[in-house]
Amino acid sequence: MTQQGVRWTADRVLALAPDTASREAGGRLGAAGPWSGAGRSDEGAVWGLCGGSGSEPYRTVVDVADPSGPAYRCSCPSRRSPCKHALGLLLLWAGGDGAVPRAEAPEWAERWLAGRRGSAERERTADSPDSPGPPSGSADPEAARRRAERRAERVTAGAAELEQRLADLLRGGLAAAERSGDGLWEETAARMVDAQAPGLAARVRELGALPGTGPDWPVRLLEECALLHLLGRGWLHRERLPEGLAATVRSRIGLPASADGPPVRDRWLVLAQYDTADARLTTRRIWLYGTDSRRTALLISYGAAGRAPEIALPVGLALDAELSAYPGAGQPRAALGERFAPPAPTAARPPGTTTARAVARYGEALCDDPWLDSVPVTLDRVVPVPDGDGWQLADADGDTALPVVPSARSRPGLWRLVALSGGAPVTVFGECGHRGFTPLAAWPEGADEVVSLC
Repeated sequence: MTQQGVRWTADRVLALAPDTASREAGGRLGAAGPWSGAGRSDEGAVWGLCGGSGSEPYRTVVDVADPSGPAYRCSCPSRRSPCKHALGLLLLWAGGDGAVPRAEAPEWAERWLAGRRGSAERERTADSPDSPGPPSGSADPEAARRRAERRAERVTAGAAELEQRLADLLRGGLAAAERSGDGLWEETAARMVDAQAPGLAARVRELGALPGTGPDWPVRLLEECALLHLLGRGWLHRERLPEGLAATVRSRIGLPASADGPPVRDRWLVLAQYDTADARLTTRRIWLYGTDSRRTALLISYGAAGRAPEIALPVGLALDAELSAYPGAGQPRAALGERFAPPAPTAARPPGTTTARAVARYGEALCDDPWLDSVPVTLDRVVPVPDGDGWQLADADGDTALPVVPSARSRPGLWRLVALSGGAPVTVFGECGHRGFTPLAAWPEGADEVVSLC
């Protein structure tokens, strides 16, 4: 389960997916059920046979030993690379449950591996100082640059097509969106997947879910269309944007990025951890607060095919570790690096603010990322009070309040917060956005121990 001494995880595998659909389909194939004849070699090859709709299983082989990145070969007709079978095989291999044992490669896999590595050896020879070709190391960066340019061209064509489709939608009137059903949206999303812009495809699918979902759906649809238009225009004119905002646009479009920020070592207080899941994928979000750097950071990990995400941290304890930030202006997401000690208790907590300042902070964050749903905020001395059919968090020392998001009203965590408060002020950490506030953790007045509300 390692390549060059680094253990592969489900996160690392899913980061290879060319689009959301491939990621989800690969996640479904990450269990042993559809696979037979799976094996791996000490030289960094993984192979297997995956049952599909045809009479013959698909032959899938992955070479993970290439320093420039994995290479894939599959007998399926998909034009995506990696295809869902390659992703599923890598997830099975990364699971480490013995489903992919060491074995001798079958003839069909060995033939491809030998041909590929023979070509790689010839390229290295051609790149040697004694050869008349270009200097060593120049081929791979140039190939990567050409691949990036081709993908950028496809994304640009997709963004331009999406602009035209949004214009057609508004020209015909939003009422037509309800009559057209899901077909129009799915077809548009598929076009964005073909353009290798999974972020655009996901937002199109979200648009398709809005028509007919309440009396104010036309307003929400228009708002989301405006944000999608803004994202498309941001990509088409990305060279005019500040670098931080351009990186945010690339991330929202769905282009892969690595956590290349300088490592920051700190004692990171684990504020909250919660999962969201569907039938194919579990996404785990962990909020951390640096007691020295006073930074709030977000870890995201994935679990495919019913597996729990790999990263799990105890809420309320502090972790001595390094984090590296992902690119993008104002982005809180980071990657967990080296850990220096086990999690330990701490009396530290993030500084709190008022509900009015929390809303202002979200507004300021939108300048860096207009597509941001929420920001992490700690509210100081607030009281949960009923508000008609819902709840709100009211400042104990002021006259402002924040509504609790409707989705949190039926969760046990809200009632745990109400019981914890008992009508007295509490400190609450959560996510503040345009839908309201989602409480995730709380401290009673004068207490140091955090109470999870997830």
